[in-house]
Amino acid sequence: MIYAIDYDLKRPGQNYEALYQAIKSCGVWWHHLDSTWLVDTSLTAQGIWDRLAPHVDKNDFFLVIGVTRDYQGWLPKEAWEWLDSRKPKMAA
Repeated sequence: MIYAIDYDLKRPGQNYEALYQAIKSCGVWWHHLDSTWLVDTSLTAQGIWDRLAPHVDKNDFFLVIGVTRDYQGWLPKEAWEWLDSRKPKMAA
């Protein structure tokens, strides 16, 4: 399944490197937008959150949501190639 991980990190100057490493550990990832990651993983949304939560401040906001085959936007060619190659793993 492909999940989007979106966030607002509220602590300026905070070192979030451990959070980024936790996201990368969830599966094959794509990160081309500042506060959005796409992850191709066998984990559930709860499983992803369980990995990320220890690295998040209580005032940060997060959304982990499954990606469907209905998407559109303005992204670099590589982003569309990444998404298109994983369409079978997306929710209908």
